[in-house]
Amino acid sequence: MVGESLRQDLATLNYMKNYLILIFMILLASIKCEASRLKDISNFRGVRSNQLIGYGLVVGLDGTGDSSSSDVVKRSLGEALAKMGVGADSDKFQVKNVASVMVTSTLPPFSKTGSRVDVVISSIGDAKSLQGGTLLMTPLRAANQEVYAVAQGPVSIGGYQAEAPVGGSQVKTNHQTVAKISNGAIVEKEVDFGLEGSPELYLSLNEPDFTTAVRIAEKINETLGSKLAEAPDSVAVHIHVPDAYQGRVVNLIAKLEGVEIAPDVAARVILNERTGTVVMGENVRVSTVAVSHGNLSIRIDQSYQVSQPNALAKGETVVVPETQFEVTEDGKDRKLVLVPEGVSIGEIVRALNAIGVTSRDLISVLQAIKAAGALQGELILI
Repeated sequence: MVGESLRQDLATLNYMKNYLILIFMILLASIKCEASRLKDISNFRGVRSNQLIGYGLVVGLDGTGDSSSSDVVKRSLGEALAKMGVGADSDKFQVKNVASVMVTSTLPPFSKTGSRVDVVISSIGDAKSLQGGTLLMTPLRAANQEVYAVAQGPVSIGGYQAEAPVGGSQVKTNHQTVAKISNGAIVEKEVDFGLEGSPELYLSLNEPDFTTAVRIAEKINETLGSKLAEAPDSVAVHIHVPDAYQGRVVNLIAKLEGVEIAPDVAARVILNERTGTVVMGENVRVSTVAVSHGNLSIRIDQSYQVSQPNALAKGETVVVPETQFEVTEDGKDRKLVLVPEGVSIGEIVRALNAIGVTSRDLISVLQAIKAAGALQGELILI
């Protein structure tokens, strides 16, 4: 009696679990794709950052700089001293307290003269650590070789390194040959670019897509109340500045940035065999296909049930998919069967995960399905 009661309780719990899963799937199906702000999926052409780079020296190190065999740091130190009126033979320099470094930074859009930006300092020699060093004045140039900022100041590695005088034992925290100076560079030149007075704007999508570009153009026209935007291709949206915003282009951009768009995403499956990572988009579908992998046998069946509300209820009639799959490890009929309706690839993953299939086995299965032409999406190996 106790065993029969226990079985009934377990059956009831299993029924309730399946019922809750079904309700959850229906709720997910009823949720529409959440829209994204225009500023999160695109950018206005010309409003961009610029990368800067420069070569410099970090001095004041505690014997952790470049070795004496480094000719680059010797010549650089000699030239720096010569510019300050100090003549010396660079071949006799002991440069263990000096390190040659590359200094990189990013110049934000519309940066003004006198504003400050962060810089990152990276050793290019055989220095052991930049801890406690100071970066000498370093011009930072853009791709056109013009100087846009100058960096200088004490560096911070966010860690430490301590070594015993005897025995070579050491304790080290964080990377010792890369440092940072917050607000370490002063902008000396502004980028020649302005928005005011421009009769048109160009919007560039972060992810090129024809459908998304057309949706953006239609939404902008709806927002402005006139046909001022058009999508010439999958990457750009051309916007004519209306007369009401002539001389106030910044206000127009601020208004358009908050416009919400539902971007369309291509069906893609990303595979990384080195790490066993598999990432799939929601639009990926699988056509009818049979797969046999090792001694695994998987059968997936999908049917659709109509959920009809009561006569007096205010609900709507919806079609609810019901998917059942059976997994066995041995058998004569070891194949994967999918119905023609286009079962999502997620059902395959659920079935394989139910028996503990590794990610690498899953990658092999997905590659085979793609080779058979049954995977409706782009397969990308990284």
